Amino acid sequence: MALISVDRERGLLTVEFQGLDRLWTLKSRLEIPLAHVRGATHDPGMAREPKGIRVTGTHFPGYITAGRFRQGGEHLFWDVKNPDKAVVVALADGGTYDRLVIEVDDPRATVALIERSIERG
Repeated sequence: MALISVDRERGLLTVEFQGLDRLWTLKSRLEIPLAHVRGATHDPGMAREPKGIRVTGTHFPGYITAGRFRQGGEHLFWDVKNPDKAVVVALADGGTYDRLVIEVDDPRATVALIERSIERG
């Protein structure tokens, strides 16, 4: 699972990976400029769709998808074990990733936090 926070002063969306997720994703954190964040949705169905080609990380179907994946020209970053808690963050401006698919404790609150942060942009 991950913790997502927003630092308005620095203009960053931060994703901090917890526990073994650091091992599965091969990352401890991601920092994305808020200017690159297009939006977020709670999308449990996304975790059930094809993942594409794993670049780095871990994928055990039905258990965990974590790390960098490439699908149809898109670069995705995954950290999901429980699809019901998956949040999809759409990114723009040619950054490292096109979308983040992240499991969080409270998907609705996380989506609301991200949406409020980019509306104030």
